[in-house]
Amino acid sequence: MTAPQLDRLLSDPTRLALMSVLCAAEWCEFAFLRDEVSLSDSALSKQLATLKKAEYIEQRRTYLGRVPKTSVQATGEGRQRFLEHVEALQQIVARTPRRSEAT
Repeated sequence: MTAPQLDRLLSDPTRLALMSVLCAAEWCEFAFLRDEVSLSDSALSKQLATLKKAEYIEQRRTYLGRVPKTSVQATGEGRQRFLEHVEALQQIVARTPRRSEAT
């Protein structure tokens, strides 16, 4: 088994935050994601497009009357990449000496 690797796409703090929310839920509405990570609509759309292109997420558009509603979920691949990235970060942190150990 190979050691978990950092994922360059998830090195961006905004995309990491988005994936952390998406991995904790089944489907999230666009407005909920926007509010959770404190982004503008356009900034969130851009980040979601990047994640979608990499196949980390999938999007679904429904309509409530004439109002479009966009929902987003992490794909299986996206969840796996996120978990591997988090594990790699945890390993880095575990190798870092604590302040009392360093002195």
